[in-house]
Amino acid sequence: MAPPPATSPWQGPGDQRSGPSPAQPSPGRSSAERARPGSRFLPQAALGGSEEDGRRRAAPARPPRPPGRPRGRAAGARLPVGARLPVGAPGAALALKADQMKPNISTLLFVLRACLSAVQKPAAARARHKERRWLQAAGDFVRRALPTRLEPGGAEPPPSPELDAVLRCLRRAGRGELPLGYSFISISDLKSQQCMPCCSHLTWSTNEFKEWARQGQGALSTHSSLPRAYLILVGYLTDGRQEDKEKLVDGCLYVKDNTGIIPCELLHFELEWLESLFLFPSWAYILQTDQGAAGYIEILLDPIPVNLLPKKVPDSTAVIYPASAEPLLASRIPCKKRPKLNVAGELARLSPLLCIHRKTFFFLFLKCFTSAVRVPVLVQKPSQLAWHHTLQLGHKYTVTGLSMSSLKKSGQRMFVTGVSSCLLPYCAEQVKEQSLDSAWQGESSLSASLETTEQLSDSLELRVEEERLGSAKKSKMISYVGTVTKILNAQAGLYELDNKVCLCLAYQQLLNSARGLRPGACVELIDVHLIQKPVVSSPSIVLGACLNSTVTLKSFSRLSTPYQPPATSGNLYLQLLFRYNLDMPCYLWLVSLLETFEERFSCFFGQLLRSSVHQNPGAAEKFLVPLLQAVVPGREETRDIYNEILAKTHQCPLKKYLTLDPPCQIPSLSALRCVAEQKSWEGFCPSQLLSPLEAQHMGTQELNRRLAWSYCTLWAGSFQPRVIVQGVLRVSSRSSLLQLQNNSSRLPCVISHRDGSPFANTALIGSLLQVENYQLVVERFIQSDFPSWEQLANPEYVREKKSSVYVQFYFEDVQVLRAAEGQIQKDRRGENSTSLRKRNDGSSASELETPEAKMLKLEDPKPDPDRDESCQKGPSSTGRTSCVSHLFLVTQKEGLMLRNYQLAREGGGEGQELQRSFQATVLWLGRPVLWNHPREIGNVPALEEISYDGEEGTKQQEALLLFMGKSLQWFPFLHLDGLYRFVVPRCSDLEVFDKLRFPPLPAEFLGRSSCPLCLPVQDTWHLQHETWLSSPAERQLAARAVLTGMDQRISSIPEILSNSFRGSLVSFSGEIVERILCASPKNEKPSVTLSLLKQKGSLLASDHSVKLSISVAPGSPVVLDVYIAATYMQHLWGLLPGAKILFQNLERKISRFHNVYCTYIASSCVTVLSLPASHLLLPSSPAGKASSPSLVFLSNLQLHLQNLPQARILCHLSCVLTLSLQWVCSLCSSIFKEGKCTRHSPPCPSHTGVRQASARVLVEDGTGEALVLCRNQHVAAMLGLSLLDWEAVQSCVQSRGRVSVQYGEATGTGCAEDPEDPIACYLRSLCRSPLICRPILLDFSLDRKPSKILQPAPLQLRNFRSGEVEFVSQMGPRQSLLCLNVEEVEQKALCYLTRERIGRTPSRC
Repeated sequence: MAPPPATSPWQGPGDQRSGPSPAQPSPGRSSAERARPGSRFLPQAALGGSEEDGRRRAAPARPPRPPGRPRGRAAGARLPVGARLPVGAPGAALALKADQMKPNISTLLFVLRACLSAVQKPAAARARHKERRWLQAAGDFVRRALPTRLEPGGAEPPPSPELDAVLRCLRRAGRGELPLGYSFISISDLKSQQCMPCCSHLTWSTNEFKEWARQGQGALSTHSSLPRAYLILVGYLTDGRQEDKEKLVDGCLYVKDNTGIIPCELLHFELEWLESLFLFPSWAYILQTDQGAAGYIEILLDPIPVNLLPKKVPDSTAVIYPASAEPLLASRIPCKKRPKLNVAGELARLSPLLCIHRKTFFFLFLKCFTSAVRVPVLVQKPSQLAWHHTLQLGHKYTVTGLSMSSLKKSGQRMFVTGVSSCLLPYCAEQVKEQSLDSAWQGESSLSASLETTEQLSDSLELRVEEERLGSAKKSKMISYVGTVTKILNAQAGLYELDNKVCLCLAYQQLLNSARGLRPGACVELIDVHLIQKPVVSSPSIVLGACLNSTVTLKSFSRLSTPYQPPATSGNLYLQLLFRYNLDMPCYLWLVSLLETFEERFSCFFGQLLRSSVHQNPGAAEKFLVPLLQAVVPGREETRDIYNEILAKTHQCPLKKYLTLDPPCQIPSLSALRCVAEQKSWEGFCPSQLLSPLEAQHMGTQELNRRLAWSYCTLWAGSFQPRVIVQGVLRVSSRSSLLQLQNNSSRLPCVISHRDGSPFANTALIGSLLQVENYQLVVERFIQSDFPSWEQLANPEYVREKKSSVYVQFYFEDVQVLRAAEGQIQKDRRGENSTSLRKRNDGSSASELETPEAKMLKLEDPKPDPDRDESCQKGPSSTGRTSCVSHLFLVTQKEGLMLRNYQLAREGGGEGQELQRSFQATVLWLGRPVLWNHPREIGNVPALEEISYDGEEGTKQQEALLLFMGKSLQWFPFLHLDGLYRFVVPRCSDLEVFDKLRFPPLPAEFLGRSSCPLCLPVQDTWHLQHETWLSSPAERQLAARAVLTGMDQRISSIPEILSNSFRGSLVSFSGEIVERILCASPKNEKPSVTLSLLKQKGSLLASDHSVKLSISVAPGSPVVLDVYIAATYMQHLWGLLPGAKILFQNLERKISRFHNVYCTYIASSCVTVLSLPASHLLLPSSPAGKASSPSLVFLSNLQLHLQNLPQARILCHLSCVLTLSLQWVCSLCSSIFKEGKCTRHSPPCPSHTGVRQASARVLVEDGTGEALVLCRNQHVAAMLGLSLLDWEAVQSCVQSRGRVSVQYGEATGTGCAEDPEDPIACYLRSLCRSPLICRPILLDFSLDRKPSKILQPAPLQLRNFRSGEVEFVSQMGPRQSLLCLNVEEVEQKALCYLTRERIGRTPSRC
């Protein structure tokens, strides 16, 4: 069959057929099913093929030839008798040469023509059949979707006139042909079956559509163009007033038919089009981002009326102009009934549609043709809201039937439309000016003010922006035309224009719910505010539309981009904007915070930006409201939106602004980690970590070991602007420690209570926390090769740098922004329950009455094959919500370690790997209790009620709980002396705890006290903390003794240091005063667990140990040393100087020098009770330097130093017994001489020496004598040398390697003295000089710990001579002391200290 003519409106001349011919649609299937894209009933053309495919399939058959006309007879052609060539047959051209051919060829041509004619007849029949079916589908569509008249008696209706009108309209649009390749679609089918955006162009060729799509992709090449669908849309244009009486008339336009209604957007609209039937030749269907919601229609070309629209002949209208109407508004004549006024003028300004308290309205301003005088007109009648779509700035209009009214609050007057008001285009020939006198003759008009305006004025309680400190900038008013290139935030009303300009529409209600504002759309902005750099981190140029601005859509987008409608209710962006009357800088900052907040935590909680009831604010409000209250303090004046619209001098929140420097920042946890590490390494200086007086005497190994581990503490004020930390509280599956998490990273955390109690609130797992007062700790680890302290400023000796970051804070500083999903608050019953915890002020309060809510996280656990069947199934619905709980008291807890617990597995075999686990010894309290629902779980009864349950009493059973697998999450919450409750969800078996004991033991052993019940904790059990027994009530002390039944107590540090202490495993608490990295003892054999941990890697070298000096209290000199292998430090956070720590199950040891210390073993456990002060940035000074030691007498050392290992004496330096100065190799500690090491076998490659000095001096204070060992810098202080003199002496010693001096009774000490050496002679004379024999103030400690103090010896008589006078006194044995500090004593201080000492001198001295 021949193709249709190229001039057909349904096909372009360049169209080509592509794709296979589709099958004919089945009879009985609706047109919607055949037209739906993606459906198997859809015609091939509607699925995206070329338009020609559909048209060729549906092209009508050629009309039959007129009677008597020969078929294709050409002039001069010769055919056999009776033979006719069909019209249009391919062989017709060959007939011209038939005379030159042989007769047999002519016969063949005849046969060929006959065959072609036989083939064309069925094709024409099929085309006619397809046209009939298309017309049938069109009739079905019209009867279903368009209103029809029913005949009386139920008779079959005659052919619908609407069908004829629609077909006439289609032929008129298609130049006489029907679009058989297109399918009709109803509104309901479009909304329910169209699953992707599409566009339909009824009269366009394929080339025209491709060119249209190509132009749309010019600016945004990353987006695809709208796919083409071959659908016919017919419907009525309406404003939605008659569809739903309860529905608010919002001023939007709709397309409707009998099946439904859908919003639409037009670029051009006429009021005569309302409620008329139209054919839409070019339109696009746009879906919402929410797939469950329907979209809207963009009318790309003016619709074609199906029926001719009636034309009204306007009558001559008497009007007044704004110049004459303005005095009427300014006059104060009492309101009387007057005739309605008709005002004509040029549209100068058009306000946006405003919807307040379910009242929709807008203002228009008519300007005089010859002057700038203009008058406001309020349009609020539902039937007149459609005017907003037809009004165009600069056009001339006449508004009839206007009356005057005023606002009650402000008294501003305006014209108001009435029910009979009309909007007419202004035509000078059809109007006549009305005299003002005649307009004012008559009775008074209604004096009541507008009820709508009253509600509007009362509804928006917006505040005027306050003047900020500094010079405020004034924004410029401009007009702008641009293309939407990106939707920055539809809910916040932020769009990007031309890839460079930010458009903010939040200060006026969005145009038609932002329909049409898609990437690729062109908008025209009139009278918008130009704001440059409102926020330091925001776009440089922002255009803000206020209530005086006009936003007009100039062209629709041609791209397949979804529609993102702003929320009409619960929009937190707009609610906070209006509640706090934010200016543009503050609003953009608010949007940035909310966007970041939702991005980080929506994956945990879903929708977070829905505003909630004010009494129960959501997570975002809890986060932002305090910030906004600080940024925008108290407000005094309300924002008057009518004044902004009606005032002659423009006033709005966008008129003035100040560039905002955000007062805080909320970085992601990964960014926070990076910034903290960067700041920590920027401030890293190895020379500042060590005292120069100490560092210059250290060898290479000791120097690099002391530098290997350091820390830096940051807090919110360390960052500019200050940093707020947010995260979801989780428990690490690898380390079983607490951590904060967001969508980017995880950050370990340490949580404590200010009252010193451990953190045990299991309800916070999964909750969103915010902390503003915290300590961000960066642990720094370096591997270095510094030869000596002189090279510490050279970073080349640092081989590797690593760091770890964690945060620590108090629970009292935590703000819970969002509780964990699925948590149920416990019923706060039991206000009369016995208090088990003491507050700081001594008043007792139940733990259940604390601000933190007792929450129970209930998840639907997966069936566990190892669990008892009764715990998985329930006989009724009650079994699905019932639970079993059991109270217990923690009496002992061990640390995390690899244990050889091998649980039975499904395959019958046993796992070979060690299980990471921990165990705790507990005491079951009472019996298990069955609850119908977790909400019914009651409070904790008094301990005496638990201990003596009834007359018979209840035997308290001890159990060993094994935590493995998922139950390891309870490790940071389980603490000694804590009262907890296990809850087994979806269980009704009260014997569940007995049935799950492991390993199974014979019954005769279970009753023995030495064989506690061994119970593995299941993954689905929930742990709930109830209270503490740390400070029980006085009447409960006896009950607690009965409960515990074992001597598991916290010892004091003096007790552990005592010689009479006999325990091997100790638990104690204290404050860390010093943290030093030292070499591990060579004689200790590492455990198997420690060896396994070493294989996993550590940031510290495995041959190092951490020495913690633990003090009883701040400033106390009583110190106990704790050694922890570096491998154990991988997951021990918070061990910083100044922190109070609870140590459990440490091994007490005594060294070969009888020094008492403790070591951390595999079963040990530490808990951070309180955090160090925030000002501690660097490691604290060594123990004893924090406070001045007590002033004692040498004769009383044996009495005091058992509990006072450091002290101070006022003494007299008698003499220097020995003095040794030497330079040693920093690498091998051999003598270093003349710039090189003296070791020869094997030779040492070191070229760096370290100077060392030592001296033994004799001091006395009148009550006794002591030998004092001084080292390094203390030697210079003892000799009274200045810094320059000491440096000169050291330089001289460097060339000699070593110089020694001995005096008097020091003979035989092994010091090799060179009598000819001038330096030795100088030092010898200095030591024997009477100048060094002077009073000094000496801080010291015993060079043996208290356990090595000599036993008391009888006093001996000693002779002393002072000049010519000889004294005899009783003296004890000399003590050996270690010098810690030497201070010179001035005369006044000496007199004062002498009087103090004499006043405290015992009579026997």
